[in-house]
Amino acid sequence: MCKTEVKKRLALLRQKMQKKGLDYYLIPTADYHHSEYVSDYFKAREFFSGFTGSNGCLLVWQDGAGLWTDGRYFIQAEAELEGTDITLFKMGEEGVPALSVFLKEKLRNGEELGVDGRVLTAEEGLRFEQIVTSKGGRLQLTEDMYEDIWPDRPGFPCGPVSALPIEFTGKSVADKLNEIRLRMEEEGAEGLFISKLDHIMWCLNIRGCDVACNPVAMSYFYLTRGEAVVFLADDAVSENVKKYLLDNMIRIRDYAEVRSYLENLQGIQSIWLDKEDTCYTFFKIFNQNTSIKVIERKDPVRYLKAVKNPVELLHMRDIYLKDSVAVTKFIYWLKNRIGKEEITEISAADYLECCRHDIPEFCGLSFPTIAGYGANAAMMHYEATPEKHAVLKQEGMLLVDSGGQYMGGTTDVTRTIVLGEITPEMKKHYTAVAAGMLELTNAVWLHGCTGRNLDILARRPLWELGLDYKCGTGHGVGYMLNVHEGPHNIRWRYAEGMSETVLEPGMDVTNEPGVYIEGSHGIRIENVLVVKNINSNEYGRFLGFETLTWVPLDMGAVDRKQLTEKQWEYLTAYQHKVYEKLSPYLTEAEKNWLRNEISQM
Repeated sequence: MCKTEVKKRLALLRQKMQKKGLDYYLIPTADYHHSEYVSDYFKAREFFSGFTGSNGCLLVWQDGAGLWTDGRYFIQAEAELEGTDITLFKMGEEGVPALSVFLKEKLRNGEELGVDGRVLTAEEGLRFEQIVTSKGGRLQLTEDMYEDIWPDRPGFPCGPVSALPIEFTGKSVADKLNEIRLRMEEEGAEGLFISKLDHIMWCLNIRGCDVACNPVAMSYFYLTRGEAVVFLADDAVSENVKKYLLDNMIRIRDYAEVRSYLENLQGIQSIWLDKEDTCYTFFKIFNQNTSIKVIERKDPVRYLKAVKNPVELLHMRDIYLKDSVAVTKFIYWLKNRIGKEEITEISAADYLECCRHDIPEFCGLSFPTIAGYGANAAMMHYEATPEKHAVLKQEGMLLVDSGGQYMGGTTDVTRTIVLGEITPEMKKHYTAVAAGMLELTNAVWLHGCTGRNLDILARRPLWELGLDYKCGTGHGVGYMLNVHEGPHNIRWRYAEGMSETVLEPGMDVTNEPGVYIEGSHGIRIENVLVVKNINSNEYGRFLGFETLTWVPLDMGAVDRKQLTEKQWEYLTAYQHKVYEKLSPYLTEAEKNWLRNEISQM
């Protein structure tokens, strides 16, 4: 984006701020449902800053602006913000103030902060409200700041909704709602309001297409012990889906009616809200209703959805095997074509997508493919563009992080592929990443552990080299839903007040350690695992992982001498299992290549 254009847009925004008496204006990366990825309609932070990463928050004031983002995007943000006069604040870095700390220090008495309360969670809104009011100011909720500045703003998302058959979901809508109502009863809640899109899709066994790569529909859901109401755009719901919802005792209201519905809510005395997902505007509406007690708890759906049922797991095993075949065929193609024809980061990603298109259940990508060559791979969430991308050479490595949405599962897999000669340092780093991935894969632990208990297994081979990666090791993966989901994860860092979730059988999670050396190379190896029971005895119940991803590791980057005997056993067992599982689906040439890869061990 032109840096001059960014400055022009910020100048127009400052004029509007002045008219409304705003000293600061906050633009998060969020839609009305606080989704991780947002449709183009909600990309205001990108519009006003030029920063295209998926996470960041822009704060604008009359003589400056700042953008806060995490370690995945430091390199990218520095490049995209250069020349815009926007200051980059690297979250989590020593000496860099958090946004809330910055506001506390910078706000003067009586100054006002503006934000669209619909794109701010209740948790965030309350925190900013406290900061502003402590300085004698006011948090002003605005909804029309972009009019005239963004005349060609993309349309509000409104794609068709579809219903899933029971043979894919494994649980009926009635069974799911009964489970939720039981938890409501335990919490003493007569009502439950859900804003999170993938939670609503799971509850009602429906899917949409309103967010790229995420099969969700813009919606809200209100549940009591006696009724259920879903708010969906009229144009998004076909007669068949209407019948399906009504047959499941779900009333349908138009998406645009939700605010007035909540403002006039009657007939209940208590309602359950999740402050992490409910928007600040709606949270204020509920709290202004003095006849309703607000129960602030984590949404129960996040826990129910995280544990995949036997039918879901059956489909996931099948889909992950097919997806692994596609990725392996891509690696074979790449290794046999490199140096013989021009291949770019973009054409490599396109070919991988074509491999997935050959799978009958394929519905689209689960996130934009990250294909980073050489130094580009050091940017964790790098995305090549037609204007800026690399041509692959017969040297170095290509990191490819990709995934698909299928009828039967959502996949996420990363491999770093050797294209030619690599340096001893690259080999050392790749071997350490592989060792960490395999150590975590083969973990055994007592029930009651969270991901924080296990994270060190993946990092230890890197920490021993004085290396680390600025992100978590693992996240949950949705079932025909968002590629990132909670509440569980695998990460080592503890922050005060953060919640942790015990790992339960049926939870799936990624395992993706890495190394990112700015200006040189990036390495990541990622598999998806499922928690399973191992055995029980007088010491308790022991758990471990089942592997879903079966894509070979690149033996050309492994230093046998760097691995312990146990790590070498893990690697040997995994590679042979890959061949056993994939060979029935490969051509003779592909099988010979894969056999040769394994024979290097």
